[in-house]
Amino acid sequence: MAEKLVVVSDMWGAKKGLWIASYFGYLQQYYDIVFYDCQQLGNIDVPVSTEENIHKAFVEGGIDTAVAHLLKKESEPAHYLAFSTGGTIAYKAALKGLPMKSLTAISATRVRLETDKPDTSLNLVYGECDEFKPTLAWARKVGTDLNVVPNFGHQLYSDEKIITQVCMGLLEQVTRKAV
Repeated sequence: MAEKLVVVSDMWGAKKGLWIASYFGYLQQYYDIVFYDCQQLGNIDVPVSTEENIHKAFVEGGIDTAVAHLLKKESEPAHYLAFSTGGTIAYKAALKGLPMKSLTAISATRVRLETDKPDTSLNLVYGECDEFKPTLAWARKVGTDLNVVPNFGHQLYSDEKIITQVCMGLLEQVTRKAV
């Protein structure tokens, strides 16, 4: 039986996420994948879909709504792969007790504001040039490591090289157990 992988989109949800198909291409034969659109989880409905408007809607309650919805929807331990705002949502949900085997969060925007680390295997991936990445002091304080990729910014999760690296790490987790 395949391991379950819950994927949580970035703030754009399915609207601008063609890159997500590359992740599914690598992972779907080894994982039972459940996908959540961040905007749907957070009940985000802005009349004008600009980055600023969507971000504001998430910060002003959308993240908390999405966390609550994720906690209601998922009750069994699973692996999580989450991007940007989705990474923040998964991280916060784990802190509130979401059963999680592992969390791979890429460019998770607001975890730098958290004071605790979830009790799960954690892979926090950031581009070196990502203005939203936590500091090394933050990582030491909460007791985690940051995987910082040189010469990349916030959108690194949509780059084919990074997609391949992340997927190989996730595939290694599941295939190593099967051997």
